[in-house]
Amino acid sequence: MGLISGLLALLFGGGRNVVQETTEVFRENAESGAVRSAALRQAAMAQFGSEFATPAKGGFDRFMDGLNRLPRPALALGTLGLFLAAMINPLWFAARMQGIALVPEPLWWLLGVIVSFYFGARHQVKAQDFQREISATLLRAPDVMAHLEAIQGLRDDSSGQVESGSNISPTQGVAQPDSNPALDDWRRLREA
Repeated sequence: MGLISGLLALLFGGGRNVVQETTEVFRENAESGAVRSAALRQAAMAQFGSEFATPAKGGFDRFMDGLNRLPRPALALGTLGLFLAAMINPLWFAARMQGIALVPEPLWWLLGVIVSFYFGARHQVKAQDFQREISATLLRAPDVMAHLEAIQGLRDDSSGQVESGSNISPTQGVAQPDSNPALDDWRRLREA
């Protein structure tokens, strides 16, 4: 008994655990690792919290913050609105675009500079290309209107129904399939 108790005292005596200490050289202590991980997460969350903490702001500061968040969504939604307007009422849209075509070039440059500074590193060339593309689109507006009128004429002229009592057959104008020799042979074999 003395030998075993002496060996156990050597391994586990004095508040030590030699087996645990040796094992921790090769494998992390799960409980200690969890404590360290929780402390790390807590410190990270405290840091994030301090970064995003906002001091008490006055009404003017809150108003300006809200105002600074408006241009990007307004431009995005406005552009989508222009696409909808062009589809819903092409004449109204074309009239507005003709008004934009009358804006003098220096004013376009000034608008381009303001937008460039606001959004950062925008190039004036992009604004001029955009203006050229709008002009090219406006040149196509008469063709689009002619196509729309033709479509509307088709819609008004025919209701798509055959009148009763007329000499028109419901199958008139329907394409008849070409003869298929293989299909004809197959049908003859099935009937025989």
